[in-house]
Amino acid sequence: MQVAIDGPASAGKSTVAKIVAGKLSFVYIDTGAMYRACTLIARNHGLAYSDEAGILKAIDQDGIVLEPGENGQKVLVAGEDVSLEIRTPEITANVSEVSALPGIRAKMVELQRELAGSTDVIMDGRDIGTTVLPNADVKIFLVASARSRAERRMLDWQQKGIEAKQTVEEIEADIAKRDYLDSHREVSPLQKADDAIEIDSTNLTIDQVVDAILAEIAKKRNNLN
Repeated sequence: MQVAIDGPASAGKSTVAKIVAGKLSFVYIDTGAMYRACTLIARNHGLAYSDEAGILKAIDQDGIVLEPGENGQKVLVAGEDVSLEIRTPEITANVSEVSALPGIRAKMVELQRELAGSTDVIMDGRDIGTTVLPNADVKIFLVASARSRAERRMLDWQQKGIEAKQTVEEIEADIAKRDYLDSHREVSPLQKADDAIEIDSTNLTIDQVVDAILAEIAKKRNNLN
């Protein structure tokens, strides 16, 4: 079974996807982390975030590997665990530009489909239900207000020990800007698949969102049986 969870930045996709995957023993794939890894590679190689050819070459040199870890998925670049580094404000601020590059998206989509393989998988991102896994059995589109997402991002940084150099209001403005960029890019823009179920997590707890997704998966399984 394939489950796709799409939605804007900081809507809680990764958090709930990890929990659902754990409860169902599905393989979890965080595609956003892959684009963050591409952005980190560009920075580490001193490349402009618009240098598609240079970034693609650097990705081939360093490699991006996803591995299961104690706290979910680990991301390795050039053999080193960069799971925390890819969440820093600098990478967050530039990932939209890198992820909009057609060559980068094509390379990552190919890798994502390979990872999905023939196993039960839950994958989250921006274009999973529309582009990466268009035939996914269950498609969720997770949304939340920009303010609540900004507050979540600030809390996430604090919990990870990452220094926040912005106010919640500035983070909210950045999130709104990223929403615009992600939904207006030419290749695989952020959009809700026609057959996706929308869940607004603004006023829901993590457990409530998880339960809603599990219910949709159970419903689909019953229909298949």
